[in-house]
Amino acid sequence: MDENQINYADTPIDFPEKRLERRRKLLPWWVIGFIWIFLLFFLAMPVAIAMGLLHYDFEISLLGLTTYQPISLVGAFLMLLFSFKGITAYALWTEKVWAVGLAKVDAIISIVICFLVMGYAIFGHTFTVRLELIALFPYYIKMNNIQYEWENFGSPESTEQVLPETL
Repeated sequence: MDENQINYADTPIDFPEKRLERRRKLLPWWVIGFIWIFLLFFLAMPVAIAMGLLHYDFEISLLGLTTYQPISLVGAFLMLLFSFKGITAYALWTEKVWAVGLAKVDAIISIVICFLVMGYAIFGHTFTVRLELIALFPYYIKMNNIQYEWENFGSPESTEQVLPETL
């Protein structure tokens, strides 16, 4: 080998990487908005339970289910559902690896509940389309699209690497 030639096989190549600083940057603004809403509702759950135990009546409504009695079967189910959504929101905000999987389960459960409520309304001779579905389907699709990158965040295969054009 001539001393004027450079052996590129032994030279490390530094690839410029397009990396996000945080997993949270993968979430669109509207998902972040819902995260904050459900975090606030999650923080309100202990107060709601205490008020219910003190026999205060107030409206709880989510996904077409409504009750004015927090200490009832529907009220307990709604508070459990709000708590589940709050845990999901907290996991997404704190960037837990399993958060997107939980968010997908949350979306599926919410979609099923909406369809069940719509189906039940048919027996009352009314038909309503739950507007929550407008947000739930895109939410599921977005979580599905970012799941791989979210779960493999920081690993070399999850980052997009570009080869330099000139060596």
